[in-house]
Amino acid sequence: MTITVKDLSGLDPAARQLLAEIGGKRVWLFYGEMGAGKTTLIKAICAALGIEDQASSPTFSIVNEYAGSEGPVYHFDFYRIRSEQEALDLGYEEYFYSGHYCFVEWPELIPSLLPDDAAVIRIELTEDGARKMVVGDHL
Repeated sequence: MTITVKDLSGLDPAARQLLAEIGGKRVWLFYGEMGAGKTTLIKAICAALGIEDQASSPTFSIVNEYAGSEGPVYHFDFYRIRSEQEALDLGYEEYFYSGHYCFVEWPELIPSLLPDDAAVIRIELTEDGARKMVVGDHL
């Protein structure tokens, strides 16, 4: 599945479409260069899930937890980790295998720790400034 968003007004419908298509998967891996819109898309997905907390980038904390009506939602940003050991020390398994949504930015920094059944969202910037989201399965 491919979704193209030309501006911010297209994010809410894109978030709802993503939830409809891959909402059964609980770990979502977001790939894209710096500034591609990973955090902004995750904010829209959280809003579509009814999360009232203000979603924000967990760059320095590594993980943020948002309260949802169906339980917590976890938002990871592994950009600043230096090794997979840091994710192990964080106890990533408790989050990834909790049955709750886990949205992961910079998953390429922890490749051997990622669940095989995770959803993959690759965000690409197009020449006209739009965001193209290509959705698939991990591995």
